[in-house]
Amino acid sequence: MYLNIILLPLYSFLTVSLFGSKLGNKGSIFLTTFFMFFSMVFSFFMFYEIALHQSVCYVSMFDWVISDLFELTWGLQFDTLTVSMLVLVNTVSFLVHLYSADYMNGDPHHARFMSYLSLFYFFMIVLVSGDNLIQLFVGWEGVGLCSYLLINFWNSRMQANKAAIKAMIMNRIGDLGLCIGLFLLFLITGSLDFASIFPVAYYWSDLTVNFLGIDANVYSAICLFFCLGVMGKSAQLGLHTWLPDAMEGPTPVSALIHAATMVTAGVFLVLRCSYLFELTSTGLLFLTFLGGFTAFFAATIGVFQNDLKKVIAYSTCSQLGYMVFASGLSMYQVSFFHLFNHGFFKALLFLSAGAIIHAVQDEQDMRKMGGLLQLLPFSYSMIMIGSLSLMGVPFLTGFYSKDLVLEVAYSSYVVSGHFVFWLGAISACLTSFYSIRLVFLTFYTKPNGFKVYYEHTHESPIYMAIPLMTLAIASIYLGYLGKDLFVGPGVQSWGASIFRAPYSADLMDAEFIPTGIKLLPVVFSLCGGFISFLLYKFFMQVAMSLFIGDSTISVIAQRVYRFFNQKWLFDVFYNQAGAIPLLLFGGRTSFVLLDKGYIEFFGPYGLIKLVSSLSKTMSRLQTGWIHHSLFILLGGVLLLLLCSFLPLVESHSILNIIDFIQYVVIIFITFVFVSFF
Repeated sequence: MYLNIILLPLYSFLTVSLFGSKLGNKGSIFLTTFFMFFSMVFSFFMFYEIALHQSVCYVSMFDWVISDLFELTWGLQFDTLTVSMLVLVNTVSFLVHLYSADYMNGDPHHARFMSYLSLFYFFMIVLVSGDNLIQLFVGWEGVGLCSYLLINFWNSRMQANKAAIKAMIMNRIGDLGLCIGLFLLFLITGSLDFASIFPVAYYWSDLTVNFLGIDANVYSAICLFFCLGVMGKSAQLGLHTWLPDAMEGPTPVSALIHAATMVTAGVFLVLRCSYLFELTSTGLLFLTFLGGFTAFFAATIGVFQNDLKKVIAYSTCSQLGYMVFASGLSMYQVSFFHLFNHGFFKALLFLSAGAIIHAVQDEQDMRKMGGLLQLLPFSYSMIMIGSLSLMGVPFLTGFYSKDLVLEVAYSSYVVSGHFVFWLGAISACLTSFYSIRLVFLTFYTKPNGFKVYYEHTHESPIYMAIPLMTLAIASIYLGYLGKDLFVGPGVQSWGASIFRAPYSADLMDAEFIPTGIKLLPVVFSLCGGFISFLLYKFFMQVAMSLFIGDSTISVIAQRVYRFFNQKWLFDVFYNQAGAIPLLLFGGRTSFVLLDKGYIEFFGPYGLIKLVSSLSKTMSRLQTGWIHHSLFILLGGVLLLLLCSFLPLVESHSILNIIDFIQYVVIIFITFVFVSFF
């Protein structure tokens, strides 16, 4: 069972990739979905055995790297953190596979799409189940590769090409930081196995390293470089710009990336390496502020987006910020609880959005929708449940984890905790605002789309409806069922998979904060949703009038809207400061001046021209006249004699020099006489 859970998706990918033309689309769909179903079933059995009964399992498969003192085996580690991730990844992946069976129906490359999904899942399993950081890094790079392949699946679209390249570049920047962190860790410990470095990590806690002339604590340096990897993979502020552009891929890809696989990898890295992060206050503080600013920043952008999928994408970015700053406050189990819950209601949001887009002829602009409530009641119910859970409405799944993240931030009793608490509370208000805005513009406003959209509107077929209903049930009940399993008082199921220093704030402190503080996030969420409803129901024309005209208020309103709609101008800055100078350097300097200029001039083209000129010159000497040939012959003899007498000249003897001059004169006279007479 333990090996099958990682081998089944690999078998699925290889079989469909090699024999997809023989199996056909239906056969490929059945095979990949069938294997994913059994992987999901196995993950539930493993969760029961390992998480609930504290039976950690290690599987050593084969020697991988043996080089001097560095020995690395390919092994699997199944503890509570791993199997909990497997439940999330397997369940969402199976539902996405089932959903894709209908959503991608009619695509000529449907089989290839399903094989990519299986490969994506395989690398995610490698990432979460590895017993060393190198194996984790293999899965880390693998999910990056698969995200590129899936975002660029419709590769005839220029926007898909650009989005895939952007995702790859942003992740490569983060991966560079992760690599440097791994090199430093191996330098001081001599190993990258979890079982070897985590138990004795405290031994090197006082060691300092010099990096680029800066002396720093070794674990501070390692964890800061790991944070750079988290920024790239989990789309934190600075390297986040690839995440909304990833919406160019098919909607099932968006659900898989945002809910269960790629973006959760960065948070998983922090949870897995909690033994290292607990040894550096610098790394934890950086995570705290990074997550808090990301949550607020992404929420402000989501309010001003008009693309249905991009609004949900920025909500993912914002929710990842909650997970990251909870980890920065050493509340790793709370961070994972929110990650687990978020995976299900975010998958519901994306798949519901896909059903709506599928129904309205692939239109994604919410301003061109409206009036769909009577036409798509099932899709409306599904996306409404997902939106309410995202908002943290009481007694839905999102409420139990999102509010708990904010409560533990306040109860940490440090300035950074209180700061991110207020950022998170404001972000919750903005999240509710754009969630209700999304539902209202899509379903309640007057129809704004083309007539053909509404003529062909239809509800989701059965294979799309079943995943939506399953995720809707999880978005309602999962938080209540899982709160005592993951974060309840006295929970022992985490075992040694997550480490918290003894001096860290305790989860129980959140029970004793003022009731008003506990209710504040809920009040903010409800107020944000209520304001959004009032604005778009009754005051839409008043709000629009603020942007019309040349008055000072209108100019300011237009600039504010443009600033947030253009994502705080991050893309503009990166284009102006990075992309354009690099492209100009690559085109004008590197290619034209160096490659096509100096290198070719002094290289192949220069040699060809030199040889050609010499050959033409030599060919002119072949005139056929004998005295010309004698001229060349005697010139060569003279040259040889000069070379033979050079040692005599170098001896500085006067007689030798006189003899040498006499010989030269005699030969020269003979040479001229023979040549011209």
